[in-house]
Amino acid sequence: MFIKDPFKTRNRNFKSRGRRRIAQNTSQFNHHHYFIIFIFTIITTISTTTTTKFFCHAFTLKMGLLKVGVPQRWEKSKKNLSYVRKAGLRQFISHYSRVKDLKGDELLWGDEIEYGIFTLEKDRKKIRLSLRAKEVMDELNAREATHMHHVEGCTWVPEYGSWMIEATPKRPYSGYAIDLLRVERNMRLRRRRLLTALKENEIAPTVATFPLLGALGDDGTVPPSKIGGERTESEYIGDAIINPHPRFGTLTENIRKRRGEKVNIRAPLYRDLHTPEFKDYPPSKNVDGCCGSDSLQVWRYGKGDASMEMYGRDYVVVGCSSAPSDNDHFNENGLVTLQKWLVDVKCEGCRGLYYRSAPGVIVPDADWPRNGDIVVGSEIPDIPGWIRLQNGYYLPITCDAGEITFLKKVSTNIHTSNTEKRKLGSTTPLFRPQLVRQVLETGGQRSAIGPTGATLASLLEDKLSLEPLVVVKPTFAKPSEQGGVLEQEENVRPSIHMDAMAFGMGCCCLQITFQAKDVDESRFMYDQLAVVAPIMMALTASTSILKGRLADTDCRWGIISESVDDRTPAERGISDSETENEGLAGKGKRRIYKSRYDCISAYIYQGVDPDANTSMENRVLNMYNDIPIPIDEESYRDLRKAGIDPALAQHVAHLFIRDPLVIFDGAVDEVDDETQTEHFESIQSTNWQTVRWKPPPPRNSPNDPHIGWRTEFRSMEMQLTDFENAAFTVFIVLLTRVILTFDLNLYIPLSRVDANMQRAHSRNAAAKGKFFFRRHMAPLEEGDDGFGVKYSSMFARVAKTDASNVVNGDINGAESAISEEVDDDGVSTQRRKAPVATGCDEENSYEEMTMKEIMTGKGDYFPGLIPLVRAYVDYINCDDVAHAKITKYLNFIEQRSIGALVTPATWMRKFVRSHPSYKGDSVVSEEIAYDLMVACTDIGLGKRHEPSLLGNFHIDPISTSGAYSVKLEGRKLKNEQLFHLLSRYTKRQSFSDKTDT
Repeated sequence: MFIKDPFKTRNRNFKSRGRRRIAQNTSQFNHHHYFIIFIFTIITTISTTTTTKFFCHAFTLKMGLLKVGVPQRWEKSKKNLSYVRKAGLRQFISHYSRVKDLKGDELLWGDEIEYGIFTLEKDRKKIRLSLRAKEVMDELNAREATHMHHVEGCTWVPEYGSWMIEATPKRPYSGYAIDLLRVERNMRLRRRRLLTALKENEIAPTVATFPLLGALGDDGTVPPSKIGGERTESEYIGDAIINPHPRFGTLTENIRKRRGEKVNIRAPLYRDLHTPEFKDYPPSKNVDGCCGSDSLQVWRYGKGDASMEMYGRDYVVVGCSSAPSDNDHFNENGLVTLQKWLVDVKCEGCRGLYYRSAPGVIVPDADWPRNGDIVVGSEIPDIPGWIRLQNGYYLPITCDAGEITFLKKVSTNIHTSNTEKRKLGSTTPLFRPQLVRQVLETGGQRSAIGPTGATLASLLEDKLSLEPLVVVKPTFAKPSEQGGVLEQEENVRPSIHMDAMAFGMGCCCLQITFQAKDVDESRFMYDQLAVVAPIMMALTASTSILKGRLADTDCRWGIISESVDDRTPAERGISDSETENEGLAGKGKRRIYKSRYDCISAYIYQGVDPDANTSMENRVLNMYNDIPIPIDEESYRDLRKAGIDPALAQHVAHLFIRDPLVIFDGAVDEVDDETQTEHFESIQSTNWQTVRWKPPPPRNSPNDPHIGWRTEFRSMEMQLTDFENAAFTVFIVLLTRVILTFDLNLYIPLSRVDANMQRAHSRNAAAKGKFFFRRHMAPLEEGDDGFGVKYSSMFARVAKTDASNVVNGDINGAESAISEEVDDDGVSTQRRKAPVATGCDEENSYEEMTMKEIMTGKGDYFPGLIPLVRAYVDYINCDDVAHAKITKYLNFIEQRSIGALVTPATWMRKFVRSHPSYKGDSVVSEEIAYDLMVACTDIGLGKRHEPSLLGNFHIDPISTSGAYSVKLEGRKLKNEQLFHLLSRYTKRQSFSDKTDT
């Protein structure tokens, strides 16, 4: 899909002429990759700072109004959980059948920014939460109502905290380049209007967290509020800081009650010279935590139950990032991946196994797995004796009587030798570094082995294989009774403990929602943006202070994840938890690997294997789903019966392993499942993931606005200035256009996305970390099957091609090297095949890259995301003003990605450590917090410039002036007012001179 700027007014140089020619070709033949060759040649022959051009299109959906009603307390709502889940599924199926064929929507988009309001006491240098958010919001919305005539405006909506408020643009941004200029302008307008509603001693900086939340006892808010309460039962904060709308308090209480205990948040504490918690630790070997300068210290948020039992709430176990190797494995708190199984049916005349569409339901597909094949899947804890495969089918581990074993666990290094290896379900790409494989033929029975010299027996395993991310295997020692640490290993770190939802949901962030042209595009963008989410979170990191302490992490995500983790002990994998809860989803016993606030658990774009038989339409085709995805089996069957494809059915069935958290009286069976989606949304909206796929809402009236299929990007952290927030917002918008227009593929295994998410939390990850990323976003022309064949793609080849040859159309046969087939919707075969991972070139599809390499390029095969955006901007040839603004944004992001500018998290930690009153103990005192928040406010208002944060990018001052348009009054003025006004001017010299003459 190509988008042309309607504001294009002229041709500019040879590049414009080349663009014109390419655009003509693409409109006739849709030669996406021919265009990419031309663009990449430009990238490699001109400076990345050369002036280029741009375009886009846009959308935002306002947050739905909070429901008015009485929410049910947990014990009452438990009786309705099953009904709401089943009704929610019926609602989705009914609604999906009505809207699935919606097509042709334009790109509309919008952003959401969250603010915290704080009260200052200048004479005492104290800062507190101001619990006036609702009052401020009502005042701002009242003013908006009187300025409806103004084209640009804001919408103000409530957030979780009584000190928080969220703002969005009043109308969505469109898909035209000119609207990119609105983004920063509207963000500045929001900040300016918010200033008008604040008291003289209040501030509202755009920071991720209030640095002293939970550290001030009963004196943490204005007006004061007592610690504790029936909603949170917290030791650190009070119920009064929760938004007064009953939904938020009920949400808080029900998460705690479903879990069976308070939430348990433990983030690693930063080690400084005099941090008391580290006094019994051995001297630090380096300044990079326990992992050394070549590896990041990794916090495995949401996976700390084992360490909690061993060390208590004051400690947390961390790991280290490193390049994966074939023999390294996670410890018990690591990331779980799918297991590989050898099909070995040992009975006379048996050649293999038929697939099952459900346990016990045979599917006689022609490519059923034969003896010697390797299948990929995970055991189903609540259906013993069965595994669910990566492709959505099922296989029994043994015969019904248990006497004959059908499947044996094998090493993740092993691969099959059968000729059907690319037929999904019989095998999967290895997704690993190069590994020499041998295939032995033994008596006509095929078997496979891993590294040279290994035997099949040595590859069989008795336990679930865990994918590697760390090389330092943790060994621990308990704290001694005297309070010291005996033979303490560096993997056990003191923690910052928090115990309530407010610590997570009290974080502010930046989110963007895009409207796609149809359901297919929305699902594809969901997958692609999920890969980018950890990268952008690391690049925007701004959360280095928690509960009055310096944290050894930089991002908020894990805090929120643990703050809303409502999983029961059994769901979290605590083995001695056997209690069943009939009302809960899965009876509260189904093993769930993630909190309901985490990375995605499955890609949802189904794709097409053009070389496969028709039976493939009944399988999940996305080969990059390499982690277990618990689903509600009954929901999955109902979704498939309704004609919903396997990938989407799997996604929705995964949502329904969760319970609704808030149910309102009078809105249970009273809701019409055929016309409403309230129950579906009650579950969908509380599955908080890095990206969210959003179906069109129901239209209850012909006057309701049409809203299409949307994808929400949720991982980015809040920045201190509107310039920064606008820069990252615009970058993501343009990146979505780049992916679609250049027909790129960003897929990597989900286990690596999860690993990236953990790495992104690490201190200074943007500057020092490495992340897994796809090596070749364009199709390969020569692949690497693990035997040393060098990768070759059009990027690599065109980098060696003279630009003038490309402009003149001489691309050495590149047009014929890659299929350019497209369907009636303009979607290429390349996109359809992307999730299927056909061909052995996928085995080395990704590698570790630094932030600099991901954003600016690596070698001759990976151009970098920023140069690709610059190329797109040049292609669409937008107007000069928009082009200049976009170039400024890209230059800023490039400076941060290469480490020339620091993240807000790094700047804040440095501010604290260099403060005159800081004692080197990782404590952020009230005075330090006061000065920090004042500095953050001044930076956002353009009153203070920080070169390490912004470089040469200066912020124009912001004040209340111009917050609202001024009406030209015509009403008669009172004489006293007129006299007062005129008196100002009679004192002017010019007036006196005139009267003298």
